[in-house]
Amino acid sequence: MDESPDVKARTEIRDGMKITWHQPIPMDDGTVLRADVFAPIADGRYPVILTYGVYAKGLAYQDGYPHQWKKMVEDHPEILEGSTNKYQNWEVTDPERWIPHGYIVIRVDSRGAGWSPGVMDCNSAREIEDLYQCIEWAGTQPACNGKVGMLGISYYASNQWRVAGLHPPPLAAIIPWEGQNDRYRDSGYHGGILSEFQKLWAKHQVVNIQYGLGARAKKNPNTGESVAGPVTLSDEELAKNRVDVFEDLKRHPLDDEWHRSRSADLAKVTLPLLTCANWGGQGIHPRGNFNGFTETNAKEKWLEVHGDSHWSLFSSGYGLALQKKFFDHFLKGMDNGWEKMPRVTLNVRHPGEKFVLRHEHEWPLARTQWTKLYLDVAGRALSPKPIDTPAKIQYEALGSGVLFSMTLDRPTEITGPIAAKLFISSSTTDADLFLVVRVFDPSGKELTFMGSTDPNTPIANGWLRASHRRLDPKKSKPWQPYHPHDRVEPLAPGDVYEGDVEILPTSIVLPAGWRVVLNVRGRDYEYEGELSEFGKAFHYGTRGTGGMTHNDPDSRPKAVFDNRVTIHSGGDRQSWVVLPIIPA
Repeated sequence: MDESPDVKARTEIRDGMKITWHQPIPMDDGTVLRADVFAPIADGRYPVILTYGVYAKGLAYQDGYPHQWKKMVEDHPEILEGSTNKYQNWEVTDPERWIPHGYIVIRVDSRGAGWSPGVMDCNSAREIEDLYQCIEWAGTQPACNGKVGMLGISYYASNQWRVAGLHPPPLAAIIPWEGQNDRYRDSGYHGGILSEFQKLWAKHQVVNIQYGLGARAKKNPNTGESVAGPVTLSDEELAKNRVDVFEDLKRHPLDDEWHRSRSADLAKVTLPLLTCANWGGQGIHPRGNFNGFTETNAKEKWLEVHGDSHWSLFSSGYGLALQKKFFDHFLKGMDNGWEKMPRVTLNVRHPGEKFVLRHEHEWPLARTQWTKLYLDVAGRALSPKPIDTPAKIQYEALGSGVLFSMTLDRPTEITGPIAAKLFISSSTTDADLFLVVRVFDPSGKELTFMGSTDPNTPIANGWLRASHRRLDPKKSKPWQPYHPHDRVEPLAPGDVYEGDVEILPTSIVLPAGWRVVLNVRGRDYEYEGELSEFGKAFHYGTRGTGGMTHNDPDSRPKAVFDNRVTIHSGGDRQSWVVLPIIPA
């Protein structure tokens, strides 16, 4: 591999900030990572907000993510006020919002990305070692007050969970905004079914900012330099210097040590945290944000849940105010009332992309009425009472499945995690179960929301590969079954098996007369209505899945999964779904 040339860091004053471009941060193996440092002009000691990630510190938001930028500023025009927006980057904070407020912002290019040389191995253990050392470096700089916080979305959130469990001394607080922490269950394999997201992700977001793309990459509009380093390598050299994340994922179909080394040990996370989830992030992040609140051992922890796209509210006035109040308290020691904040903040969903802010004290909500609805096969209904007469219904797995519905006789709020139990048989040795909670208005029109990565996201999703049905009774909860995914137990065709399905948390308040539907199927949900212009143009917009599709032929060979599945319910085989109903 070509080594990095002798890059000289340089500092300049511009737009009210002291900016150091390409600050070297040496790692213990001799690799030198590069960071951009944005600081107040006045000498002093300030807390640091640090990010470490793959998306290139010099790539302008507006150049790298024009679709997302355009939609965000249309929906939240306040983002255009009070900042030149010249330093906006994807999934990290705008330094012009923080430097006047007395913070230092440090953006580190992860190993092999942007201006940092090395082999790009996304989400590897080596990245977390690097991040630990970057935090130590930042916390011991003369301009730092000794406290480092981390704030960022997705990639810049997931590694917060992991490094926090290692306790780097300067790390004082974290805000993981829409970030997973269980690499297997949250995004890699949904219920044991391989997700194709990383294949799409690598193509659109990673290969175009790899270190060594050099002259072929986009330019940083503030410096005129390539966003992908000062050297230009061949395609062959670039390929040697990166791990194919999707092929790597495919080599690990069970939850083995490889997945554990890329996941957080939440029990070891003890520092103050604000975890921010998206109701519509199904298939990638919210599971991690909710578990980060319930499974960590932090005494000072808060959960916030919102809707809208994956990127918008983070940069909006709402998100910025929340982030500043939290960090002012924990990184500056300000007595600003944060400690009186209720532990849970929910933006409760209503039809029409309407959200109502509400504060709570725990998750799941203590007053939840866990409502078991039984699958009435004969009536295709969800029944509040067990079904006396055994019955069964068969569906083609690659068709639209079976819909079980219930019409609401009163206004109803569903907020919380969902679980289901199904008795099924298959015509082959396995079956993939896709459970989709859907809602329809009285005219029959389906309600979807702008989700994190898709403008037509259904209310909730859950998945299970039947050969992974074995439960871990110690880790399972009544509202959240937990599968170890450590072995494959094939089905005998025609025999009946019991499977418990985790369906991700949701929130929706529905008027009387609306229908709640459980759709049991053998393939991904597909929205059947009209697409918006954004939905047609956005590369992750896949009619409801947001790029989290499950069609890989190696993982889902047609000989096994283009099958016929039979749902059994009634008598001594009661199939059901449990909804978290919140009393008015």
